[in-house]
Parts: sequence; structure tokens; C-alpha cells
Amino acid sequence: MKLATLKNGSRDGRLVVVSKDLTRCTDAARIVPTLQAALDDWESVAPRLARMAEGVELGSVPTFRFHEHDCESPLPRAYQWADGSAYINHVELVRKARGAEVPESFYDDPLMYQGGSDAFLGPRDDIPLGDIAWGCDMEGEIAVITDDVPMGVTEAEAADHIKLIMLCNDVSLRGLIPPELAKGFGFFQSKPPSAFSPVAVTPEELGDAWKDNLVHHPLRVDYNGEAFGRAEAAEDATFSLARLVAHAAKTRPLSAGTVIGSGTVSNKGADGGPGKPVSEGGLGYSCIAEIRMIEKIATGEFKTPFMKPGDTVRMEMLDASGKSIFGAIEQKVAAV
Repeated sequence: MKLATLKNGSRDGRLVVVSKDLTRCTDAARIVPTLQAALDDWESVAPRLARMAEGVELGSVPTFRFHEHDCESPLPRAYQWADGSAYINHVELVRKARGAEVPESFYDDPLMYQGGSDAFLGPRDDIPLGDIAWGCDMEGEIAVITDDVPMGVTEAEAADHIKLIMLCNDVSLRGLIPPELAKGFGFFQSKPPSAFSPVAVTPEELGDAWKDNLVHHPLRVDYNGEAFGRAEAAEDATFSLARLVAHAAKTRPLSAGTVIGSGTVSNKGADGGPGKPVSEGGLGYSCIAEIRMIEKIATGEFKTPFMKPGDTVRMEMLDASGKSIFGAIEQKVAAV
């Protein structure tokens, strides 16, 4: 089942059920008006939405053309957004960039921060940037949405609470991160609103590509129209998405509609090193900070600048037949 939220002038948008090929949709209002309302009563509502999805494929329910540019993020706002560190290769690289070591505990205890969830960007909304000195960076990630998760769940139990999966552009302001962390109190100004894919899908929709609570497809990241990243989302993952959910729920319950991110999808190179750009035959990177660190290692200086107004980023994931699964995040940086 594939779900999306269309813009309608309200804070929470209009829930629609989308066809597998992302060309058609039907209004879910006769079942539930918004995705948050569906998640609040998922056990009862999900089977009804699934039957509606079958009707979309069979042509037995009225449909209309689905346009990704009409979408909000699936949850335009959420009760909670927490981003984790499934890919330690990314953590190693970005910490090296600011001269910080990776503590041993990071390899068996996930890193996680709580971000702003009151106003997500839509998948085609501009990325607002107040100052290029802030060091605007994209971060391509996988994210999951949960139902109500009890405190203290195990990783296996947490897996049953993952109800929807989507892509994420977790925007970071790299120039603001070091001074914020130096205060010893974590991210805030350096983490502006994130954007999510037009469509969220159930784990069952992914079939064999959803295995071990990871998505087994490459995450395609294009920067200014050029291939920038093709990292395999199931490779080099230190933690599964279920482990990240369990980590978030260790000392508190999670409300239905909680969004948990994987952290930047990141692969090592074939030789176990940091990897090569796509232009050099590698799998590339899902954020600019990584290629800057590789440049620093190779040449002693950073070469690739962070994003500036007018720059564009596209994130998408294709299935085995080459069809888009979640639709595409397509954003342009805009000065504000």
C-alpha cells in the first residue's frame, strides 16, 4: 500500500491512496481524513485502506491523476522526529571533517538526536537558506513511521511497530554544527526542517526488498542534475531501522506518528576505504560533507562547496524494474 498527503490549505493535508505506479490516487476521506488520524487507529484503519488500494489497482474505485508536486511530506507535521546513526561510515567521515574521534560506544549504541517535527518541508518545496556561510548540506536517508510503541521494546518487537517507510532529505547546516556541539547540548539551529518523499509505503509493499528491517535498494541522489550518490541502503548498516526504533523507545513510549530516520545512507569503498565519487566508478555519497572529507584526505583541502541558492537536489529509489517506489524529493535552495 502506498499513501500520500496532498496540499489542501490545511496544516495536515488530505490523505490519498496511491497506485503502485504512482500515476493515480483516490481520496481516503471516507475512511480517514489524514495520515496522522490513520496512524492513531492503524489496526482498524489499515485493512480498510489496503482494500481501497486494491480497488485503485483494479479500477473499482474512482481515481484521479496523482501529481507528486501536489504533495506535502506524508506527515506534514509529526508528534516526534528523531534521527539515528545506522551508517557509522558516515559518522566516521563527518567527525573526521571537524577533527573529532568516533567513540567506541557508537558501534554498539546508536547515536540519535531529536529534530524539529512541527513543520516538515514538502518533497518539492524549496530549502530556505538565510546565509551561505551556514554550510547548507543535504542528507539522503531512509525513514520509518511507527504506530504507538511501548517503552522498553526489543529490536524484534520494534519491527512490528514500523508501519510505513519513506525517503528523507535531512537538511543540515554544517557551519553551525561545531559551535552548537561545543556548548555540550546538541543540535538545534543547525537542523532546519527536513523533507520526505511524496509517498510512504508499507513494508509489505517492498516485498523482498524489505529484509532485516532494511531497504535493499540503492538510494539515488542527484546534485545539480549530475549523479552524486548511488549508495546501497542495506549495505554497511551498523544498525537496522528496528534497532533505531527500539533505541528511541528505551526510556519513553513513542506516540503513533513518530518518525525515525536512518541517518545518512553511506557505503565504504570496495577496498574498505571511504569510497569514490560516482564519476570515478564508485557509489558516491548521500551528502556533501562526505565528499569534502574524501577531498581533504586526498588533497589536504576541501574542494566541493556546500549548497547555495539555485542549487538542486533529487533523491529517489527505484525498484528492480526501474520504477520509482516513493516518488522523488526534488528541492532547490532558495535565499530567504
